[in-house]
Amino acid sequence: MPGQFRHLATHLARDPDNRVLFLTKRRDREIPGVERVSYGTARPANPQTHHYLLQYEDAVLHGQAVARGALHLKQDGFVPDLVIAHPGWGEPLFVKDVWPQARLLNYGEFYYRAFGADVNFDPSQPLDIDSTCKLRARNAHLLLALEAADRVLCPTEWQKSLHPAVFQDRISVVFDGIDTDAVCPDPAARFALPDGSVLTRDDEVVTYVSRNLEPVRGFHILMRALPRICALRPQAQIVIVGGDERGYGGIAPGGKTWRQAMLEEVPVDPARVHFLGVIPYPEYLTLLRVSSAHLYLTVPFVLSWSAIEAMAAGCLVVASRTPPVQEFVENGHNGLLVDFFSPAELADTVALALAEQRGFARLRAAARETVLQNCSLAACLPRHRAVIDEMIGSRTLSDAIRRIPPTRIGRVPRPARTGS
Repeated sequence: MPGQFRHLATHLARDPDNRVLFLTKRRDREIPGVERVSYGTARPANPQTHHYLLQYEDAVLHGQAVARGALHLKQDGFVPDLVIAHPGWGEPLFVKDVWPQARLLNYGEFYYRAFGADVNFDPSQPLDIDSTCKLRARNAHLLLALEAADRVLCPTEWQKSLHPAVFQDRISVVFDGIDTDAVCPDPAARFALPDGSVLTRDDEVVTYVSRNLEPVRGFHILMRALPRICALRPQAQIVIVGGDERGYGGIAPGGKTWRQAMLEEVPVDPARVHFLGVIPYPEYLTLLRVSSAHLYLTVPFVLSWSAIEAMAAGCLVVASRTPPVQEFVENGHNGLLVDFFSPAELADTVALALAEQRGFARLRAAARETVLQNCSLAACLPRHRAVIDEMIGSRTLSDAIRRIPPTRIGRVPRPARTGS
């Protein structure tokens, strides 16, 4: 909560004819007009479970907990017309068994494949047969979710293409939506570094943002490009945002963080290369607004919101020539694309971007226009609503649904800690 559904939940809650409820493990988030009911799982997955099945067991435990929570709501008279869910953790596995009449709209973020996506993308890291089999098994709960769903939303055409052919006709492509009123350029922006120095649009500022610093998001390529970037552009300041937790990929050798491992390989000048860790969202937006060149590198995987937000902020985006980036960034039109595996090409392209900032102003404008036309809330919310209206028609919440007394709202009783 809210994940991909912040804007959609808020939008639906504004309609007084709707009652919107979020069933979630979170107990620390609120959305205006949205009721929150929290659940807890009975136990973690058993570490002794076969490693192919460990994630499936965890998904079943989450699905079971949600089903118990849904039964609790049903007993209080709550029978939804529509359930919107992210199946990645198994939560909607049994929703249809509790509310068979409800329409189920799932979010199809990713379907794992041994070839054609993130795995086996790097030829130096081929997947062995054991890992390949485990990857296939990882789709078990996602496949069940696809079968149960009446419709599926995917944010990009490429992410849709990963799903099995038999389900393609029930998948609609609609991006999550960017608040382009909040994420917008500001030529007067000023960003303060931890050492007290201040960066503005008059400086050469290279930015890189990732939830965690890891190879899936090209962090190692960035690090190997830094010496050449710094040599070619002596005034450039490089600002790197991201955590050191384990992200989508594997951990670095020796139990190090990827930042530690890459700093051992590529020493940098701390006066010019700034690691900020995780920063508050308003500061992140300010950083984008002073960026001269924003780097977005990724293997073929889920597209980051930060890539689209950088475009919305009017950044000159230098990105990897990988799907689904290529759905949104066209080289020379609204950004610059480089070979994911080439630190030299990345460095040379960044140096060009810094040297020709005025000449690339049209790319910045085109980047924002791309987001306004395809990824803004103004563009995406009507598309989301069209899918929903097609699923449930013009119906509002059923008259049979009554409001749960306030004392019952907020938490589903945690099940006993048992083996089932």
